[in-house]
Amino acid sequence: IHGLIPALHPGLCEASCAYVLIVTAVYWVSEAVPLGAAALVPAFLYPLFGVMKSSEVAAEYFKNTTLLLMGVICVAASVEKWNLHKRIALRMVIMAGAKPGMLLLCFMCCTTVLSMWLSNTSTTAMVMPIVEAVLQELVNSEEECEAMATTGSAITEENKPIGLGERNGQPSLELIFINEDPAQIAQILVLPPEPPDLDLSTKYRYQTRHDHMVCKCLSLSISYAATIGGLTTIIGTSTSVIFLEHFNNQYPKADVVNFGTWFLFSFPISLIMLVLTWFWLHWLFLGCNFKETCSVSKKKKTKREEMSERRIQEEYKKLGNVSYPEMVTGFFFILMTLLWFTREPGFVPGWSSFFEKKGYRTDATVSVFLGFLLFLIPAKKPCFGKRKTDGEKSTDINRLDPIITWKDFQKTMPWEIVVLVGGGYALAAGCKTSGLSTWIGRQMLSLSSLPYWAVTLLACILVSMVTEFVSNPATITIFLPILCSMSETLLINPLYTLIPVTMCISFAVMLPVGNPPNAIVFSYGHCQIKDMVKSGLGVNLIGLAVVMVAINTWGIRLFQLNTFPEWAAVSNITRQT
Repeated sequence: IHGLIPALHPGLCEASCAYVLIVTAVYWVSEAVPLGAAALVPAFLYPLFGVMKSSEVAAEYFKNTTLLLMGVICVAASVEKWNLHKRIALRMVIMAGAKPGMLLLCFMCCTTVLSMWLSNTSTTAMVMPIVEAVLQELVNSEEECEAMATTGSAITEENKPIGLGERNGQPSLELIFINEDPAQIAQILVLPPEPPDLDLSTKYRYQTRHDHMVCKCLSLSISYAATIGGLTTIIGTSTSVIFLEHFNNQYPKADVVNFGTWFLFSFPISLIMLVLTWFWLHWLFLGCNFKETCSVSKKKKTKREEMSERRIQEEYKKLGNVSYPEMVTGFFFILMTLLWFTREPGFVPGWSSFFEKKGYRTDATVSVFLGFLLFLIPAKKPCFGKRKTDGEKSTDINRLDPIITWKDFQKTMPWEIVVLVGGGYALAAGCKTSGLSTWIGRQMLSLSSLPYWAVTLLACILVSMVTEFVSNPATITIFLPILCSMSETLLINPLYTLIPVTMCISFAVMLPVGNPPNAIVFSYGHCQIKDMVKSGLGVNLIGLAVVMVAINTWGIRLFQLNTFPEWAAVSNITRQT
């Protein structure tokens, strides 16, 4: 079948473009080759079939959004290198206490905040070892309390410690036994397998069904919270980055979507989804006794909860005082956010209006500038002639070492996503140049009888199903050109369809293969696929409902969605001519 479409219509540019689109989509869906490698298909097939010049295709692979991503990754690399994420997570856990309900809410809030700025995968990989360590302490503290009361007695099956932190080499808090007798430890290691009355399919021993439910609930919540946090900022997920660049490329005269407007629209969505998802997970795994699981009263704490809190505080103390690199990273983190917000806030003139030439500065300008400074600023605090104190760790950091090095940046930078995004831009440009997108749009005229909200809802449901089996970047790259053409043909504001679809593509939370955070959480072994499907379906429905309500309420006023904009009309006329 290779080459069939161009062979049937050798002079038809649309057929050649459709063939390239289909071949690339098949490679993306099947993952027969890496996603980044598949994204290079347009780079050689478009010139071969005469769809676009090689120089034109090459220009699509590096855009303004790539620079934005590179600047953000510099800050993310600094956060990871200096353990700022671990300090934030442990601090929030200390504030929440060891009650399961409050711990769940705390970890979800912490993960959501981190995922606004870091990739969902990185955030999940950072937080899950901390969650695993906390789960280990929660489950094992009861046994240790009993061991204190019966020091020297034999350890029975009922109080066997659970090695939750020993899987896959994941870092965890050190497991400390109260009785250090070697014979007793040997007895622990040779205890028989889990009792027959516990129907658990995982390799772990759980003291009670409640312990198992807590482990399931906390583990799954990290994946969901990372997804919710990624929705909040335009650079939070690769799907929103792909959407932004495609939208700016498709509608260059549309100056309506930037960091500030996206945040104003998505922050309430994330907040509502976070609360509803917390209620859903609590009800599903912990029951409806919110008073018991969310109480912050010290009088109601059990011995195991007190010991767990004490262990977490000890782990936080190991981090020591806030280091100089952590302070610089945190400052740049906040400064970058403020500069993004105040560049063009919309309701008042932003700092970009102080420059004579308009339109030259974007969010990428800010992120790259601050990211560049991290390569210049030394990681060791300047002494300014003062002598080193005994408390300074002079041997840990070289005086000339910067806060991040190029190796740190390379280790964090997702180059495959950069190439994948570039391939998506190339496909979209080919569809526009060849006229394929106009042809697809005409086929959508049958949907003109439906209300606009129904068209958007159908599109959201479709991508929500597809993205469970196809990677998020591949899904949005395939659907964006089609949805743009459909919106222009039906005279719907393109944002009315594109924004909800972009968000719904991120809701691939029902299967381990849906996205990397799911796979990371599943690898810890606390939950089965049926648990992910059951809880993920609820999160999917919550997200779909909240996004549809948002786009039809404050989204209409924020983006003026009740009219067909002039910038979309101009693009439509240009394409047809």
